[in-house]
Amino acid sequence: MALRIYNVLGREKQDFVPLVEGRVGMYVCGPTVYDEPHIGHAKNYVAFDVVVRWLRKSGYKVLYVQNITDVGHLRDSGEDPIQIVARRTQSGPMQVAEYYARSFFDSMDALGNIRPDISPRASGHVPEQIKMIETLIEKGHAYVVNGSVYFDVASDPDYGKLSNRRLEEQEENVRVAERSEKRNPEDFALWKYAEPEHILRWDSPWGEGFPGWHIECSAMAKKYLGATFDIHGGGIDNLFPHNESEIAQSECANEAPFARYWMLVGSLTVEGVKMSKSIGNTLTIQAALKRYRPETIRYFMQGVHYASPFDFSDEAFEAASKGWERIANAVRLTRKMMNSAAPGDDGSAILSVVETAKADFAAAMDDDFNAPIAIATLQGLTREVNTLLNGGAAVGLDVLKAIDAAYTDTAGDVLGVLPGHDAAGGDGAREAALVELLIAMRAQARASRNWAESDRIRDELAKVGVVLEDRADGTVWKVN
Repeated sequence: MALRIYNVLGREKQDFVPLVEGRVGMYVCGPTVYDEPHIGHAKNYVAFDVVVRWLRKSGYKVLYVQNITDVGHLRDSGEDPIQIVARRTQSGPMQVAEYYARSFFDSMDALGNIRPDISPRASGHVPEQIKMIETLIEKGHAYVVNGSVYFDVASDPDYGKLSNRRLEEQEENVRVAERSEKRNPEDFALWKYAEPEHILRWDSPWGEGFPGWHIECSAMAKKYLGATFDIHGGGIDNLFPHNESEIAQSECANEAPFARYWMLVGSLTVEGVKMSKSIGNTLTIQAALKRYRPETIRYFMQGVHYASPFDFSDEAFEAASKGWERIANAVRLTRKMMNSAAPGDDGSAILSVVETAKADFAAAMDDDFNAPIAIATLQGLTREVNTLLNGGAAVGLDVLKAIDAAYTDTAGDVLGVLPGHDAAGGDGAREAALVELLIAMRAQARASRNWAESDRIRDELAKVGVVLEDRADGTVWKVN
């Protein structure tokens, strides 16, 4: 089955055919670094991490670019949020940006996301942005007013093709102070004149100022991926005006198509309400990691298709955690039994189930990266694996290796929700070693007929959710 992607540009699922056979250029809008990353960021970037993982698993050589916005993303008030934080904390703007950029990368690492190949910063690419703005002015798509430069939306007949919002239907989401100097209310800033109090400022042909938000992505995408590339990713909240403006300025400047496939992640709410500091329902990634394992956060985020709206609640998370535990426990048991299993293919009847599950998993991922269906396939496999491993019959080492490899290739390498053989995300390997040590101590107590100590170890483990099961071939454990 060929990979198919729902292309927001055209509103249909399309066969994926890259510009260059075997290679994929992918640009994803990154964070504006003025605050701690939250679970909305987790949903967005876990989704694209899985996309990159599956593309590479499918044999593509992927160049993954994800920017850092450290200048130009203005609030409706006209203020740069980085400067607001810098003023409040009596810090330099780049000090603020660097602090939160590091926090972002630390959080992504903790979630198990593979780092992008290139993470360009807007502040480091001002010359490229100025050059593109000059090109737009020369071609009649932009104009200068009082040291600022605006894109003339009326000069682009295709403006609105991604969001399906035509000029006559658009809301005037512009500040009053800007309306007076624009030709049209819908025109957007490519370069802004820096008022005396604005710290972030660069020299330009139009005086000291700073780039607008939209132009940064166009300039950096072109620098690293070319005028036309394969996949552009982002959040649905940025569909308009950010993504729409990216297309307009890029295609008008380069006279070539911009991104060929547009993938946008659905919005996230917390118990049905959009996250907002003002109502106190924002959950940072670091706070979430103190409450939940990183693997379960990833599993939870993939329980809904990336393009669908997603609601976070403790109840939904607990349900997802139980699903993750079922798979993780099956893998733990498989790997434990591998340590003592005899070579051979006893229990090989399950191998056909394993191969079917792998094929179904691949079909789900090829169908617009449908992680929820892929997870359901793994849950079906897990039921069969548990039946085999808990049935009492001997299972050969070759069969156990095949089961483990299937989980590693799917739940591990692609979804990123399973520990490796030597690491379980965070302190998972250490936790497993400690549990095994306690099991060994309990076995020694039982051998000495110290039943009180044996029961105490079992009960103490149960209090922290570790359930022991005594079997003929030894004691196994799982997380309840």
